[in-house]
Amino acid sequence: MMKNHASRKRILGLVALASVALTMIALLPALFGGETALQIRASRQGITVPDGFYVYQRLNAEGIHIKSITPDKNTLVIKFDSQEQSTAAEKVLRRLLPEGFDIAQLEQSSRWIGRITPHKQSIG
Repeated sequence: MMKNHASRKRILGLVALASVALTMIALLPALFGGETALQIRASRQGITVPDGFYVYQRLNAEGIHIKSITPDKNTLVIKFDSQEQSTAAEKVLRRLLPEGFDIAQLEQSSRWIGRITPHKQSIG
C-alpha cells in the first residue's frame, strides 16, 4: 500500500512538471517572437532621419498597421505586430524614401542585450 501511494505521488509530480514545461513552451513564442521592428538610419552625413509622423501616414495609407514609431539616437525604430507587416513596410519604405537611408530589420536579441547591458565593455 505504501509503495502504491509513493508511486502515485511520483507520477502526479511528473505530470505536474510536464504540464508546466508544456505551458512554458507554448508561451515562449508569445513572449519573444510576436513583435518585429525596422530601423531607418541615414547612411551619409548631412541626411536627417525622416519624420516619424510622415512615415506613419505613408505606411498607414498603404494599409500597414504600426505598433509604434520611436526616434532612437540617429535612427527611427518602427515596431509592428507581425513579420508580414514589417516586410511589407520595408518594401514601401525602400520605394518611398530617397537614396541615403539604410532600412533593416531590427533583431529582437540585440535589443534585449542592449537593455540588460547598459555599459559597453571592451576587452584588450
